[in-house]
Amino acid sequence: MAAKIIDGNVIAHKVRADWRAKVDALRAHGTEPGLAVVIVGDNPASRVYVRHKTKACAETGIRSEVVEFPANASEAEVLERIAQLNADPKVHGILVQLPLPAHIDTRKLLEAIDVRKDVDGFNLYNVGSLVAGETIFPPCTPYGVLCMLEYSNIPIAGQNVIVVGASNIVGKPMASMLMKRDATVAITHIKTRDLAQWTILADILVVAAGKPNLITGPMVRTGAVVIDVGINRLPDGRLVGDVDFEAVKEKASYITPVPGGVGPMTVTMLLVNTIKAAQRASGLDVSDLDTRDLAAA
Repeated sequence: MAAKIIDGNVIAHKVRADWRAKVDALRAHGTEPGLAVVIVGDNPASRVYVRHKTKACAETGIRSEVVEFPANASEAEVLERIAQLNADPKVHGILVQLPLPAHIDTRKLLEAIDVRKDVDGFNLYNVGSLVAGETIFPPCTPYGVLCMLEYSNIPIAGQNVIVVGASNIVGKPMASMLMKRDATVAITHIKTRDLAQWTILADILVVAAGKPNLITGPMVRTGAVVIDVGINRLPDGRLVGDVDFEAVKEKASYITPVPGGVGPMTVTMLLVNTIKAAQRASGLDVSDLDTRDLAAA
């Protein structure tokens, strides 16, 4: 029997509807959630991502502002603008669209964002807090994966989880978030010796390695839940994940497609983090907003 598809677009729509109600409650209390997106240069893919984010903000009732710099803008110029956004009470979340031009220190810019507005969850304060079990803003992609599991009523506690990929953006925070929910987690990567011996043990397999079709059918235990975070463009133009979808869907109990799986959830959790930032800035008790928080960290 083929796996049940975890549709990221459907879940994203549900999450945004839930949190739109919180935006309405915040507006009623005089607070309009605001997100500023900083983009440097004219990378076509980055501009597409920014358009998706601003469109999602509009659909959810969040005010968005795109701060654009030419590719030759100095690091000092961008840092100065981030400082201004930090001080602006109308801006609750700040996101720096990556990648940045080579002459700009990415880490320096990310660290310049006020931790109370770091809705991407990349500031070292948030990263360290996540490892310690408490974080202001979870990184959006692993947060989205967790939300997908919860909305799909897939149990996490006590499950064996194998994460393939050890990046700071997905793999490492994903492991920390799953361990907080009492999963037993192992992190592997594309250089792991005999990778299949690890992946076959997984009740839940999260793949974020950046290699197309890395995970094949024989590498997956029958009945496993497979979350494919990868997105790769093949020479023929097709987008595929890190999992051989057609083969693995015949063995898994649940599987995410690419595209249409984790991607929509990443943007959605950015919205959730921005709304949470506005909640904190407003001084309101979250319970005052009287909306079911299905995506709580």
